[in-house]
Amino acid sequence: MKKFTTVHDVSDVNSLVVEALQLKQNRYAFQHLGKNKTIALVFLNPSLRTRMSTQKAALNLGMNVMVLNIDKEGWALELRDDIAMNGTTVEHIREAAAVMGQYADIIGVRSFPGLKDREEDYSETIFNKFVEFCGVPIVSLESATRHPLQSLADLVTIEELKARHRPKVVLTWAPHIKPLPQAVPNSFAEWMCKADVDFTIAHPKGYELCEDFTKGATINHNQDEALADADFIYVKNWSAYEPYGQILPGNEDWMLTNDRLKNTNNAKVMHCLPVRRDLELSAEILDGQSSIVVHEAGNRVWAAQAVLKRMLESL
Repeated sequence: MKKFTTVHDVSDVNSLVVEALQLKQNRYAFQHLGKNKTIALVFLNPSLRTRMSTQKAALNLGMNVMVLNIDKEGWALELRDDIAMNGTTVEHIREAAAVMGQYADIIGVRSFPGLKDREEDYSETIFNKFVEFCGVPIVSLESATRHPLQSLADLVTIEELKARHRPKVVLTWAPHIKPLPQAVPNSFAEWMCKADVDFTIAHPKGYELCEDFTKGATINHNQDEALADADFIYVKNWSAYEPYGQILPGNEDWMLTNDRLKNTNNAKVMHCLPVRRDLELSAEILDGQSSIVVHEAGNRVWAAQAVLKRMLESL
């Protein structure tokens, strides 16, 4: 595996999920693969789970790890070509990415969208330029449109905890006080549409995701109807795709509570974290038996480790 940015970079999703669960049981079995190999984790935006889980996964594989918070510790990057750099940018991404590729065998990059210009965000300029110029395998630590390590961990969690062969999985929109990216719901939808699950997306009208990510999903604007007989409920806020990056008023009653779980199949509740208690998701659920958010976060290590193992095998 030379690149991990989307589910389409994976030839066999099920085998990758199985491998992640096997690594969970035998986490140090492949340390020889990472001996004398280095991964650079490059963050243009904050991270807790992605940074720690990917770093832990690399260490489990015997790798050296370098972390660069480039938004705070690096030079301001220029992304445009054919211009004189006489403004605030100091280093061009062509040189920056190429130099990082001299120091690392694998590079991970995290970059959020601006939520101002949809065409710019969905073009994935920053990430694609790293791919173009770094010269080594690259893994997405979240981009403007996707978060594949999170989605793989989510699928690993569902496979690990499911009580029936083809569970019903519901992605439900949740309220928030500010516009959030579509990366996590886009990615979750994309992976669930490739998995052997009965997949529904529930959201208020106006919060439709880009159809490129939701082909094969059932879309429902009635949350209670969508949740009926659900085995897993994935709670996540996202801003509108059209009008882009906006919050639409009048949907505060979409927060998930215990009362809304009554018609589910004893559903387990998921969230990528961080989560705003009693805004996105009720504290009674987060503190109760239905929540598997911490277990889900723990599986981020094994998802990352499965991906890095395959990258190391391709070096």
